[in-house]
Amino acid sequence: MSAEGRVIAGRYRLQQQIGSGAMGVVWRAVDERLHRTVAVKQLLLQPGYTPEETEEARQRSMREGRIAARLQHQNAIVVFDVAEDEGQPVLVMEYLPSQSLASVLAEQGVLPPLQVAQIGVQVAGALAAAHMAGIVHRDLKPGNVLLGENGMAKITDFGISRAIGDVAVTKSGILAGTPAYLAPEVALGRDPAPASDVFSLGSTLYAAIEGEPPFGIDENAISLLHRVARGQVEPPRQAGPMTPALMQLLRPDPVERPTMAQARDLLQAVVDGRPIPNANPVGGWQRPAAPAPAPAPTPAAQATRVAAAANPPTRVGGATPAPAAQAAPSRGRSRQALLWVVAILVAVLVGVLAANAFGSSGSRSQGEPRRPAAQPVAAPPPEQPTSAAVTTPESETTPAEAPSSEQTTTAAQTTAKQPSQQDIKKTVRKYFSLVPKHLDESWKLLGPSLRAQGQQRYAEFWNSVDDVKVLGDPVVAEPNVIVILQYRKGNNRITEEHVLGMVTTPEGQPLINTDRRA
Repeated sequence: MSAEGRVIAGRYRLQQQIGSGAMGVVWRAVDERLHRTVAVKQLLLQPGYTPEETEEARQRSMREGRIAARLQHQNAIVVFDVAEDEGQPVLVMEYLPSQSLASVLAEQGVLPPLQVAQIGVQVAGALAAAHMAGIVHRDLKPGNVLLGENGMAKITDFGISRAIGDVAVTKSGILAGTPAYLAPEVALGRDPAPASDVFSLGSTLYAAIEGEPPFGIDENAISLLHRVARGQVEPPRQAGPMTPALMQLLRPDPVERPTMAQARDLLQAVVDGRPIPNANPVGGWQRPAAPAPAPAPTPAAQATRVAAAANPPTRVGGATPAPAAQAAPSRGRSRQALLWVVAILVAVLVGVLAANAFGSSGSRSQGEPRRPAAQPVAAPPPEQPTSAAVTTPESETTPAEAPSSEQTTTAAQTTAKQPSQQDIKKTVRKYFSLVPKHLDESWKLLGPSLRAQGQQRYAEFWNSVDDVKVLGDPVVAEPNVIVILQYRKGNNRITEEHVLGMVTTPEGQPLINTDRRA
């Protein structure tokens, strides 16, 4: 495709070259049949293929183009037609007067976090629709995000990178494209999936705010690929309110990432100035090729087994049980009685669980950072149930001295004042502003579960940390608070997402009762 004025597929007349790259050349053209402006992209297959491999890649790119044509979304460039020109596959697409995000970043530098969040909401919306249609982008990066007038953002090149061999090791051993925006699992050789698009979206938005992707820039693509595979993301420094959302999108484990629809909601919360929820992808992702663990038995299931064990089937005088048709009335009565037993046992179990809802025998010590060798800095508190609602900041009540669960529940229901979300956030921020230098004051903001570790052990842990700060705005999801913390020890920094279990004193003072890493 070398000159203006040529006609492709008998109807698309080329007018002006508007872009080029590793994947092909893009022209502005006129569809002479429908009299509209279109974008025509000739896809360039990677060199070094045998004729058979070239034909396979050509067929694959045509197939991917047809798949992309199924997607209709206001924030996705529409594929109108798939054709051929001189043996090369050609895509005919919607024409959008625009600049790519990569071009904007090259000209203007980084963008404000809120503007990036607005771009991200639009891109995530298009990708969510694509995932619902069974389409994975596979090569999301700033060059594939187009910015038009009035803040419009559209994404292009769905699936095409995989079709023509971009971002892949060729036969000659050369890495085509850049791995800077790949997800760690893709760098390790797994097939791209919707969760991989989520990570690539996070990388793209990260680069728009920080000036480079989360794994940096390296001319040695193989070295960069190794860094991507390790999944060690450098926490953003300029993201401000975008930080919690970015860190969720960039989780190394694909199963722990939000779905694309959840990613869109996270970014919309940033735009709206609302707290950033902790997206839980339960039911969204599944870990490939890993057998699902057997679910823990529910209280109702346990009660059913207990009742069944207590009432085994019996024979009268050694006689053979009656046939099913004759035994139906008896089974019906037995089933009804069993249901009553189950209902009673479930009610008892629910009461016990509710009374001890705030106890956390297995929670980690407050602020325990993750270490490379996975060795805990401070052991978890003793595995004893604790009472939460009646503890005051000044009290030193131990689990052994705590009132009974029934008394505690009653007291909490009748006397405890409920703090606002702002009060809870204020307590969390105050606590982390006090540690590690003012431990006597910070100790007063802990609940009984964390106090059970003892002040000496508490001080030993915080003496191993030089500084800690809260990144972004804590998210209240009662009775928990989700917070992103950055620990510093010397020149080393560790960023972690923590879930804090909160309790309230009768006077309405929130306390941090449990602390676990998300």
